[in-house]
Amino acid sequence: MKIFFKIILIISISVIFIDIGGNLFNFKPRLVIVKPRLWMGSNHTNLNVGWYTWHGADHLYENEIHYEQTNGFLTRGKKPDKKIKKNIILLGDSSVETSHRLNEMPENYLRNYLNKTNVISFASWGWGTDQQYLHLKKYINKIKPNHVILWFSMNDIGENEAKYGMGPKPTFSLKKDKNNNYYLSGPNKMPGKNYLEYSYTYRLLNKVIGKLKLKYYRSYFDYLKNCEDNNSNNYVNKDELLNNYYNEEIYEQDKLISAHFEKAYGNKPEDINTFPSFKEWKKNIYSSFLTENKKISKIFSEEALMDPLIYNRLIISKEMEEKEILTNKLLLKIQDLTNEHQGSFHIILPFLPGRPEFHKSFNDNKVYLYCFKNREFVYSNEAFDQKLDRVFEGINNVLIISLEDFHLRKYDLFDGHLSREANKYVIKKLSEYIREFDD
Repeated sequence: MKIFFKIILIISISVIFIDIGGNLFNFKPRLVIVKPRLWMGSNHTNLNVGWYTWHGADHLYENEIHYEQTNGFLTRGKKPDKKIKKNIILLGDSSVETSHRLNEMPENYLRNYLNKTNVISFASWGWGTDQQYLHLKKYINKIKPNHVILWFSMNDIGENEAKYGMGPKPTFSLKKDKNNNYYLSGPNKMPGKNYLEYSYTYRLLNKVIGKLKLKYYRSYFDYLKNCEDNNSNNYVNKDELLNNYYNEEIYEQDKLISAHFEKAYGNKPEDINTFPSFKEWKKNIYSSFLTENKKISKIFSEEALMDPLIYNRLIISKEMEEKEILTNKLLLKIQDLTNEHQGSFHIILPFLPGRPEFHKSFNDNKVYLYCFKNREFVYSNEAFDQKLDRVFEGINNVLIISLEDFHLRKYDLFDGHLSREANKYVIKKLSEYIREFDD
């Protein structure tokens, strides 16, 4: 027994010395409490689990400080009018909070399109379905919404599994029951201060665990069939595969966004005079296709290939399958929670043509076979549809809104999200859908 206590004492003293030494000499992984340009004057730091409101756009407009514009539920938006009985909750992330003015948020457009209806945003930049669910669960009984509308983003599929976003976040996980069926477990932590981040030992252990996970991560290449020659008639070349996205129209759009005088996250705009030519831009992108993004791989401790067609892959990895199942189960939790409170749950997905990293990549329904490093990659629009079927399985109301017929500028030059005009278009379609649903 004495030996046991000695071992515990030695370990405890060692941890204390490691913590003091690591923090004193600022060894990696370092503690970064505040990123000044983004998080100044807010509680939105990497120590906060489940953050609220974004501050990277506070400097854009006078008297438009996001954390000063909260709706009584910690998130950005207008406070509901208590005299109005009909309530709609708009769940989401940056697409709902936006970097636009308060009166240019999607909630305000929807409020204007509908009569005598409160629209309350439950959203913040970087939120996944997990944070949306927890926030809704906390406040739904105070609002008693007629409708809960979730603005879905395809990147939620990956973010729901990640332990960090704009700081540590609540994370659910999948476990299997005795019948080998998946069920949700968690969350592993709740919104609030994560004091463990102050511990160098805690940060070091997380770093080591992450490196080990990455080292033994099964590559996507291992799921694919062998192939011999990309020049075969069975396979398309790189230009056939990517030209629908990496063309002159997208180049000009990328150039405008990259060189815009104001950038999100404190990034400096590129000089439009030295911006690469279309030929150089295309060459750089083509050369990086299907190579590993090592920076992203280290952050998320998983293989991250430079593949804008990821949501159009016909063959998915086990890891992607589990991310889809996790997302589906979280969406079903939100639907069940809404139904329990006598509301109806809806998902909207704005469909952006020409953005294959989030949506359909091709102009036809052909299956594209591409041979790379002796592995056969298979892409199609049908694969994207199948992914949506899996992620939205069991969801009663899904509205996909195409912007194909919207011919004004679709993207905001500050951060690349939907423009004000595009948001108005989406919300008008949503309001028509809600009116029809209520009739």
